[in-house]
Amino acid sequence: MNSREPGAATAFTVSIEDITPPTTFSRLPDALAALWEALRVLPLGWTQHEAYRYFLGPGAQERVAAFLTRDGELTLSFTMAGRSHAVRVVPVRPDGG
Repeated sequence: MNSREPGAATAFTVSIEDITPPTTFSRLPDALAALWEALRVLPLGWTQHEAYRYFLGPGAQERVAAFLTRDGELTLSFTMAGRSHAVRVVPVRPDGG
């Protein structure tokens, strides 16, 4: 297994810049559900809301796992009140990487 694959991770840290602190979950589905719950209540507007629903709603685990496998982490952004905020999903590996 490639060390960048999400299966090599022992946990997943998610955060929304300036909105939620980094929080670590032992399972990817739990991390994505928490991230979606935090995002869906923000005043994102229809287009951004639908984009995040696509990424984090039904079927999210497979989509995000593919990004993590390819890129090592997933970083998205949205604009709210004229400011950009990064949304991150980062695998935590047993070696701390």
